[in-house]
Amino acid sequence: MHKWMIFTGGLALVAMISACGPKSTVVLVPDPDGYVGKISVSNEAGSVDIDHAHQRTVVRGGKTAPTEPRSIDPNEVEGLFKGALASQPPPPVHFIFYFQSDSVTLNPESERQLPETAALIQRRIPTTVSVIGHSDTLGNKDYNLELSLRRARSVRRQLVELGVPESSIEVSSHGEENPLVKTADNVANVKNRRVEVVVR
Repeated sequence: MHKWMIFTGGLALVAMISACGPKSTVVLVPDPDGYVGKISVSNEAGSVDIDHAHQRTVVRGGKTAPTEPRSIDPNEVEGLFKGALASQPPPPVHFIFYFQSDSVTLNPESERQLPETAALIQRRIPTTVSVIGHSDTLGNKDYNLELSLRRARSVRRQLVELGVPESSIEVSSHGEENPLVKTADNVANVKNRRVEVVVR
C-alpha cells in the first residue's frame, strides 16, 4: 500500500493508492491564495523540512529516514488529488468596516457593505465569523479597548439582524494595539477606527 499525503498550509489531505510495500509520500502545495508554509516530516530515523511548493518526500517505514525533498509536477499533484483539493473549504474572506470618531456608528459606505457581507456568510454556512474591533490611538487605551468591543458587538448585532446565525459569530477587541496605519499616540485616523470581519 502506498499512502500519499498532501499539505496545504499545514492542512493534510490523504489519499490511498495501490502499490507494493508500505510507503508514504508527503507533498506540500500552496494555499488557494498562493501562500506556501513549511512542514517537517520525521520518524525515528530522521527528518526533513519542506518549504517550497510542489516538493515531496518519501518515507519507507519507520526505520528509514524520509528522502530529501524533490520537486513534483503540479499537474501530477492535480491529477492525484483533484477530488481532495476540490473538497477543501473556500479560503477566508476579509471585510473591513470603518466608524465615525469616538462612535459605534458606521461610515455610510461601510453601512452599505453590511448586506453584501451577510449574504456571503449565509451562502457559506456552516462557517465561523470572527468580528474584531479596533480603534485609533486617540484617547485612553482602556477606553479604546472597550470602544472597540462595542464596535464589534454593534457589527455582530447588525449581521444577526440580516440573518447571520449569532452562534457562528465570535467577537473580540484589539483596541489600539493593531493599527492599519501606524501613528503616534493620540492621533485620530479613520482607517484605524474599524471592525474586521473574517469569514472562514
